[in-house]
Amino acid sequence: MGMERLFEAVQQKGPVCVGLDTQVSFLPEYIKKKPLTDGEKIFEFNRVIIDATEDQAGCFKLQIACYEALGLDGMQAFSKTLKYARSRGNVTITDAKRVDISSTAAQYAAAHFSGDFETDIMTINVFMGEDAVSPYYPYLEKGKGVFALVKTSNPSGKDFQDLMIGDETLYERTAKKVSEWGERFIGSSGFSAIGAVTGLTYPEEFERIRPLLPHTFLLIPGYGAQGGTGKDIAGFFRGGVRGVVNSSRGIITAHKGKSEDARFVDHVRAAVLDMKKDILQQL
Repeated sequence: MGMERLFEAVQQKGPVCVGLDTQVSFLPEYIKKKPLTDGEKIFEFNRVIIDATEDQAGCFKLQIACYEALGLDGMQAFSKTLKYARSRGNVTITDAKRVDISSTAAQYAAAHFSGDFETDIMTINVFMGEDAVSPYYPYLEKGKGVFALVKTSNPSGKDFQDLMIGDETLYERTAKKVSEWGERFIGSSGFSAIGAVTGLTYPEEFERIRPLLPHTFLLIPGYGAQGGTGKDIAGFFRGGVRGVVNSSRGIITAHKGKSEDARFVDHVRAAVLDMKKDILQQL
């Protein structure tokens, strides 16, 4: 089970999700100078980071846009990174935020839960209602997982997510629906295969969401480069760790201005350890 495995990994290794939102500009000079394609360089960078942090990271998240931007070369790096991470027993999340219904959503599910781009969990947008979620159900029954957008970390998310529907916000209504859809997929951990994305940059809103998601594991963006801190985590994890906290640039560019050789990864690992300490000391 994807979400069950993620829950177990977080219990064992901690709640840090390393975001491999890799761009060529992030690479240290020694990798940039190698006689490889950009995609091959990105995979080499990702591989080194996975090797150096997998004992401390609960999972690895790949933002697909970073790879799509490089065309077929980038998508080969995407595929190779997923396969490499998963072959070593790590849980992977594909951050694709797919949204569509019926046969199209079923194709998205097939694309990311089987074949060259197979992952354990993926992010989806549920703006179109349960019709945008139900095509994934057959895969959830076989052990995959999804994270549904509920409250995002970007400033303009409030343009729609904070709109009032009667006496509740749209994000609260969404949280209730995500919890409802997930009830049939609750595993032995007590969490559903349908998780939720709840941004760390709005901890006060989370206090309103938290009671609405009793069986929902969380993917929490917004740490580090987006302004979130370990102190903001306290309310999220009251009563126990119930999600993973993602940091991308804050981790994978930690070497910038410090090291451009093979020792760059020491700074990346140190960033993971610092983040883990920052979060866990709040619990």
